[in-house]
Amino acid sequence: METHTTKFKVRLGLFITGGLLIFVVAVFIIGKQKNLFTPVYKLTTTFYNVSGLQVGNSIRFSGINVGTVDNIKIINDTTVQVDMLIQKNVQKFIKSDCQAAIGSAGLIGDRILVITQGSSDAAPAKNGQQILSKEPVEPDAIMASLQITADNAAVVSYQLAQIMTKVNSGSGTLGRFIQDSTIAENINQTIMNLKKSSKGLNENMNAAKENFLFRGYYKRKEKAAEKIKADSIGKKAEQQKSNEKKK
Repeated sequence: METHTTKFKVRLGLFITGGLLIFVVAVFIIGKQKNLFTPVYKLTTTFYNVSGLQVGNSIRFSGINVGTVDNIKIINDTTVQVDMLIQKNVQKFIKSDCQAAIGSAGLIGDRILVITQGSSDAAPAKNGQQILSKEPVEPDAIMASLQITADNAAVVSYQLAQIMTKVNSGSGTLGRFIQDSTIAENINQTIMNLKKSSKGLNENMNAAKENFLFRGYYKRKEKAAEKIKADSIGKKAEQQKSNEKKK
């Protein structure tokens, strides 16, 4: 009988001890999340739509958790006020011109409040001060925009398919140009004619140079070109001598 009573007392003591440990850990975790053990100060902001933000969600600044959402209340039909508890040790970094925006902790994570960085010359935000906010982009609006883009892409893809079908069948100007071999032959013939014309023009120019009526003209041009070349060589030589003297 005494042995049974002793075992019961031991079990009861272990149960109570375990319960106390769980209670202490729970209080510590909750207190840490609520910043009960850290000096904090209060900031507020307003949104038209908080987009699922809840009390207790984290607040981040420069990617670091610096506080929690303390309270959310509706002011009127177009304004929702969000109260924030921010750790006191980051107060000097959060400026009065910072802005609050609602984001997500990952692709499908909980909503968080993100405080953007302000200008370096602005004063730190004071306790109880209201800062500006950026309205969140609703997922429904993003999905609607993506749907419009997908619909437009489908229309463009269908039109391109129709064009390629016509081209492959030889319809239209581009299709005839690609499929009709006669056009290609005509283009080749045109290029050959241009080459012949160019060759004939060169022969005519050479003949004109040999003609006594134009011989003087071409000789004057050759002399002028030689004079320009000689002047250029002389200037380079003078410049080289000048540089050598300076050295």
